[in-house]
Formats: sequence, C-alpha cells, structure tokens
Amino acid sequence: MRTYKEEYQHWLDSPALNEQEWAELSAIADDEKEIENRFYAPLSFGTAGLRGTMKVGLHHMNIHIIRHATQAFANVIIAEGPEAMEKGIAIAHDCRLNGVEFAREAACVMAANGIKVRLFDELRPTPELSFAVIHYGCAAGLNVTASHNPKEYNGYKVYWSDGAQLPPQKAEAIAQQMEQIDIFTGFKTCDFNEAVREGKIILLGEETDEAFLSEVMAMAIDKEAVAAVADEFKIVYTPFHGCGHKLVPEALRRLGIKHLYPVPEQMVIDGNFPTVVSPNPENPEGFYLAVDLARKVGSDLIIGTDPDSDRIGTMVRSGDDYVTITGNQMGVLLLDYIINARKATGTMPENPGTMNSIVSTTMARVVAEANDVHFEDTFTGFKFMAERVAEWEAAGTYKYIFAFEESYGYMMGDFVRDKDAVTASLLVAEMAAHYHQKGMTLLDAMNALYEKYGWFEEKTLNLVMPGLDGLQKMDALMSRMRNEPPKEIGGVEVVRERDYLDGSITVPGLGKVGKTPFWGSNVLYFELNDGSSFIIRPSGTEPKIKIYLLVRGASREDCHQRLENYLAYAEALGE
Repeated sequence: MRTYKEEYQHWLDSPALNEQEWAELSAIADDEKEIENRFYAPLSFGTAGLRGTMKVGLHHMNIHIIRHATQAFANVIIAEGPEAMEKGIAIAHDCRLNGVEFAREAACVMAANGIKVRLFDELRPTPELSFAVIHYGCAAGLNVTASHNPKEYNGYKVYWSDGAQLPPQKAEAIAQQMEQIDIFTGFKTCDFNEAVREGKIILLGEETDEAFLSEVMAMAIDKEAVAAVADEFKIVYTPFHGCGHKLVPEALRRLGIKHLYPVPEQMVIDGNFPTVVSPNPENPEGFYLAVDLARKVGSDLIIGTDPDSDRIGTMVRSGDDYVTITGNQMGVLLLDYIINARKATGTMPENPGTMNSIVSTTMARVVAEANDVHFEDTFTGFKFMAERVAEWEAAGTYKYIFAFEESYGYMMGDFVRDKDAVTASLLVAEMAAHYHQKGMTLLDAMNALYEKYGWFEEKTLNLVMPGLDGLQKMDALMSRMRNEPPKEIGGVEVVRERDYLDGSITVPGLGKVGKTPFWGSNVLYFELNDGSSFIIRPSGTEPKIKIYLLVRGASREDCHQRLENYLAYAEALGE
C-alpha cells in the first residue's frame, strides 16, 4: 500500500490526468498538509455510496473516482449473472457541478461492461431514480448527487433491485472490488454518443416522469380538502436551484393548488447555489427569498426541497412572520394526518404499521400506539426502513403507511424505496389545506397534537471535525463515550445505555442486561431518568459527530429548559 506521498506522485505521473488536473496537483507540491488530506486514504465506500468535495485526489470526488467506483459496481452486477446485466441499471444526476459529466461517464463504464443502461436525459429527483429501478425492473440504480451538501460536494448514491439504497453486503463487495482495481487502468469505457446510437444507453424522458407522477398523485388521500380552499389557499415553493423545479409544482397543480408561487431566483438550475450558503432545507436562513415572496403574496405555506428533491422543509405563517416546522414535527403531523385521513376515507389497510429512525422523535411512537398503529424504529437511513417494509411484506404482518427520519425525509407508497420530497410536498399541501379549512395552520395543528399527546422537543447538534485530524478526534470521542460512559448528562442520571455497535444494553450498576433488536452501527444511545434521550454517532457522509437530543417534559417551557441543559453538555464535548 502506498504512502500518501507515493500516491500523490502516482497521480502526478499518470497520463490519465489532463493538463488542468495535473496543474491542480502540481500547485500543492509544497503544501504537505493538503497533499496528506487529498491522498491519505480513498473515500470510504459504504451503503450510502461515496460523497466528498470535488478536487483531484484519492480522497475527493472526480472523474477518476467515478470510473473506479463504477467499474467495481459493474463487477458486482456482472457477478449476479447475465439476467442482471440485461435488467441493467438506471442512472440519474442532480443539479451539481460535474453532474452531467459524472453520470455520463458512469453510463459509459456500465455500457462498456455489457450492462444495459437507462440514463435520464437531464436532472431528476432522487425518488424518481428509485422509482425507475422498480418500474423498469432494473438490477441496480445510481444517482450522482450530494443531496443537501454545499456546492463543493458531489456524491455517488447506489441502489439495488428493490429500489432501496445498497444493502451492506453489496456495498462491501463494491469496496472490495475497488481495492483490487487500478484507478487509472482497471476500467472499461466507451464513446457516449455511439453507445446511445447502438441502444446500449437508453435515454429516459417524459414517459418516466408521467409514470412516476401517476404514482405520486395516487398518494393523495383527500383532494376534496384542497378543492374546498383552493380559491384562497396559497403556497410559495423553492427547489433551491435543484431537481424539484418541474415535478413538485406539477404535482401541486394536479392536486388542485391554484395559487402556487415558485421563487423565481431559485427556480434557476445552478450547482453553484448562488442565492444560499447551503441548499439545505433544514436551515431556515436559506428560505429568506421564499419568505420575502410569501409576505408579498400573503402565502399560507412555504415548501422547499433540497437539490436532489428527496427532503422537504416547510415554513408556515404565524401573524406577520413565518416559522419553521421541524423535520420531527412534520413527521408527527404527517403520521397523525395520514392515520386520521385514511380512517375517514376508508383507505386504512389492515394491520397498519409505521416507523422512524432511532434518532427521531419519540413522539411518533406515542401517536402511533394511541391510534392502534404498529410502530418500530430502525437505524438512520431509508435503506433500513425499506428493509423493514420488505420484512413486513414477506411475513405478512404489517402494511406500512408512512416512514420518516428527523432530517426532513419522508417515505410513503410502494413505488419508491427512499425518502421522497415530491410525494411529501403533495401530502404536506393536502394536510395544510385540510387544517386551513378548519382555520388552523400547521403550527396550530402541531400545538394541538402536543396538547393531546404530551410535550416533546428535539435538537440536533453537529460537531464538525474536518480533515485527517478530524477523523481522529471523532474516533477518540466515540471511544471515550463508549469506554467511559457518563453516569449523568447535564446533571440528570443515565438509567440505560444502548450500544448499537454490538447491540448491548447496559444498566449502570447491573451491567449488560439485554440486546437491541438490531445492531452493527456506531451509535450510542443514553436514556435519562426524566424520559429524555441523548444519542451520539459519527456522520456517514460528512466529517462531523452528530448529537441528537430527544426531550420529553410536562410543558413546552419544561422541555425547552431541559433541552438547553443537555445542549450545553453536548457542546462541551466538541471543545
């Protein structure tokens, strides 16, 4: 195995680099730290694929990494046999810089390996890629996207035949292949235009959009609720320069929304995201243009979708201002609405089930169980939720009606096996119209749910730790929390600890008392004696430690006070 200096020299000496790439690497010849950061290790290939900043180097996203990863992915598909190769792969990309180039190059590598390729003719939402895998019976899927990350990032998101992101064993197989393939000489490729002419690469267009939208529209539960307020109800929408720009407005119009106001500046497709620091719908500051437009037109609701349109953020009018509905709150609102609307319309299946991730609000379990809906939790990531849905279907136990995680992702329906902001936008609009008819905003509705089910509050803290030093700090913090677990957090006693790496459940003073129903992920979950939870894990896609605070209290004020206490403890961990 080469040292980072040797790897740097290997790249510099490679004839595969073009003049611009060679100049970029030559410019850092005297910057030891930058060389180390670029070449100390390859990007880690996991169940979420690859994600990193776009630079020339082993630890970044560039055309050489795309070819390398795609050849490895192709080898895994080929190992499944001729039938899998004929079923082929669906490929898409979002609005990011180099997205078209990366997606086309991946298509060329797959085609050169004899794998049939279905490539979208331009940018598309991530959920439509998941849909295409299922709809066309593909063996696999690939989306070139970095989701909500800043403009410097791109990524490589991989799917299997069920339309869900790769299961761990397939991701491991690809990672092993990457170790065996030379990055510059170990791949096959072909001419893109020639492959299209020969039918090796099939371009997907409006026919796939229509098939997808047909399924999206079928998820509407009560269109009459929208029709009842359509003459007055107003929505502002922003795609943050990304993939939602066509299908989200179209779905809302087909739902019956008459007064829809897209944000003009952010309807422009641009991977530089010129109007926002970060195109993340979790960040309220990114909605400033939408809020300005909403005030101008008197909008009741603001919807924003991230660049690959798999996550949705919302704001609602509160007097003269607009306030954020958090990802956890929206999950609970949608769960409660779907349950009650389906019961009212007679469309609730027998043995309904729902789920969210272990780092999401515990309020969802309370709502589900109060309404006789089975509830389970999973690891973070919709691939795990998709697996659970498949298990329920195979066993004939529960029929899932909804799944979500706190990071503004929601999944519903059988036509997508990933979070889906197109369908979520449809249901959020329908739900908001339903409450509008009652003289309520979604904020009013959320407060009513707190009054009914109890008070909860959540907060996610990111401890950013970039670079090689950051990885070491992340490892050290997780090791310390695991090997020397806190007896109390913010002055409140820890009553139980779940270590999802080995599945052990530990009670202070008693030792290990049981095992979690699933394990294998680097997550520590501390249960406190006031009913709150403190959860810590390293991010799988970014250089940061994520801390989740899930608080339950006697009132809003009680929740907030407890949250501030735990937040101070969490922030100190990053010092």
